[in-house]
Amino acid sequence: MSLPRFFLEEQVLSDEEHAVFPLRLSPDDLKHARVLRLSPGEHIAVVDATQDYFECKVKSISDDGIMASIAKHEGALEDGPYVILLQGLAKGDKMDTVIRQGTELGVRAFAPLDCQRSVVKLDQAKAQKRKQRWCGIAKSAAMQSGQPMIPEISSPMSIAQASDLLSGATAVIICWEEAPTSASLHDALEDAMIKACTPAKDARVAVVIGPEGGLTEEEMSTLLATNPRSYAVSLGSSILRTETAGVIAPALVMYELGCLGGKRG
Repeated sequence: MSLPRFFLEEQVLSDEEHAVFPLRLSPDDLKHARVLRLSPGEHIAVVDATQDYFECKVKSISDDGIMASIAKHEGALEDGPYVILLQGLAKGDKMDTVIRQGTELGVRAFAPLDCQRSVVKLDQAKAQKRKQRWCGIAKSAAMQSGQPMIPEISSPMSIAQASDLLSGATAVIICWEEAPTSASLHDALEDAMIKACTPAKDARVAVVIGPEGGLTEEEMSTLLATNPRSYAVSLGSSILRTETAGVIAPALVMYELGCLGGKRG
């Protein structure tokens, strides 16, 4: 059974001078610890501000917080394939779903895209509020699923603004309903890895999903021009909802890279 996991935003556990010390949890995390009914003697997983992983033993828990000691230090977390999802802004709670489930899968970063056909249009204030909400969802999902880190979430950006994220990627996988069904994600990744001479564990793959109305041809041209290893791929003959594609496509990429039991090394 996996240990309950907590993330520390500022505290570095290797700097603690005493054997027993307070864990500086956020108010929400402390509330979560109470919901879990943690008790003295239980062990929890803690990822500190330097991305070091610790197994800690709870010494006491009160309204003021948790006192703990280090039971085991696993050292810095291992790197692996880096998958970033660029998701077209979607209406309702669809973005919440994509970020929650993508985090559970292990997506490392999210970049909401303000596309030409996006139904949702956010001003600066609304965009900031949404970003704060998405960050909270990502943190909660990372804690629940035992992810080694909380994914980074960017503020909503245009296709043009996303070019910097895409230019250095090992592969840019653009899921487009107008791509021929023969344009497979598997073949695109394989071709990109060969051209980039990059092993799967070091790959940095960007997955692009359009909004409800899809990506325009102009946007596709811009995306394909951002990187010599950009590919328009099909997810099959079915027309998927944007929030469905936003979960399935990263999962397929991570499977191919070996993150979800795939055969690649």
